[in-house]
Amino acid sequence: MVTMLRFEPLFRDLDRLTQQLWGTTVGTATRPAAMPMDVWREGDKYVVELDLPGIKPDSIDITVDHDALTVKAERPYPGEEGHDWVTAERPYGVFSRQLFLGDQLDTDAISADYTDGVLRLAVPVAEQAKPRKIAIQSGAQQAISAA
Repeated sequence: MVTMLRFEPLFRDLDRLTQQLWGTTVGTATRPAAMPMDVWREGDKYVVELDLPGIKPDSIDITVDHDALTVKAERPYPGEEGHDWVTAERPYGVFSRQLFLGDQLDTDAISADYTDGVLRLAVPVAEQAKPRKIAIQSGAQQAISAA
């Protein structure tokens, strides 16, 4: 099986490849399950949405270390060991997603909201990366201002 990764200079994601290789939705501390994600640009910010249904907000941990943004969460095992399970398809355990952010983003101003099982991160574009207008002076204007 060949897996192709799409290169995105602002957001690079590695754990989806890991999940495809291991083929698991049960996450452990050493092998976390991935969480589905969408990313898009809205004006001067990027919006990242991660699906975390059934996760309690206090179990979500978001950290930024240099250019790496990491989201971790945990959903405890759904039942007692003595159950005679017929079907157990919902993922549980540790979930983790790591995004590598480019230097064009303002990692100090990231905001997060968790509503209806969806974690939404707003990652603003850094001021130095925003387009700006540069004034043009002609030789005649320079001569007048020098006099």
